[in-house]
Amino acid sequence: MTIDVPVTLARRALLWGAATALACSRSEQAAGGGLPFPSSPNVSVLEWDLGLQSWGQARAVVLVPAWASPDARFPVVVALHGRGEAVKSPAEGAMGWPRDYALVRAFDRLHAPPLREPDYEGLVEPARLIETNDSLKRRPFGGVIVACPWLPDVRPAATGDIAAYTRFVISTLLPRVRRDTPALVAPESTGIDGVSLGGAVALRIGLGCPETFGAVGGIQPALSEEQTAEWLALALAARASRPEMKLRLVTSQFDYFRDPISALSRAWTAGGIAHDFADLPGPHDYVFNRGPGSIELLLWHDRALARG
Repeated sequence: MTIDVPVTLARRALLWGAATALACSRSEQAAGGGLPFPSSPNVSVLEWDLGLQSWGQARAVVLVPAWASPDARFPVVVALHGRGEAVKSPAEGAMGWPRDYALVRAFDRLHAPPLREPDYEGLVEPARLIETNDSLKRRPFGGVIVACPWLPDVRPAATGDIAAYTRFVISTLLPRVRRDTPALVAPESTGIDGVSLGGAVALRIGLGCPETFGAVGGIQPALSEEQTAEWLALALAARASRPEMKLRLVTSQFDYFRDPISALSRAWTAGGIAHDFADLPGPHDYVFNRGPGSIELLLWHDRALARG
């Protein structure tokens, strides 16, 4: 499904490109290099070569909870990384969420609460930490399968170049996950999310494919305020097709895209689009991804997606 809302495409592309280039350059400096891949008894790690696609080589790292019984089935989240990984090789870029954003550590900590401030890299308000730990007491983290494909350096405009990538996610990646992992297959058990560039692409794919996804999120998504009407139209169309679709937007105090994300949340609220919204501490940088980003990704989809 594609909905085009008139915008000034040239200006939008200029603003988006400048912001993401700045975010990428700063994040790359903070990423370090050659980080070891952490091992964990709680997570099985699968590395897949998914062949040459029209947009490039397809690679994915898939994380599967390892603590459940053999007959257990889990919801699935497609997690898209930021532009810092999009400009890396497919094999390195696919390691964005699992390794560079410390998603494996987040699995471990959510599986063995209580969470503590260092689990968030120090980027958590005391009230939210208490709220999260109380939530985990009431309902322990059940676990989700997270499919982390490499995302090429695309521009997620309505007239942009993500159609082929969308087909890959829906027709190649998800069928492989459902075949080779203990995955639940219903749309209500399938989510998509991402950070920065990946957040914008996840929103566009998820809102454009309500027949496939039951939960759609964006963490610090690379948006422009000129796109607000377009994102509102996409959300209205998605909810018309799947009224029960769960939606969420996350930004942070020093996020480059905080203003447009907040504006979109207000527009969705005014338009009757119920959704979760979080404005958290921290910058638009790897330290945020390794702390609040990974924890929020796992915990929200664990709660939002159906488990059977």
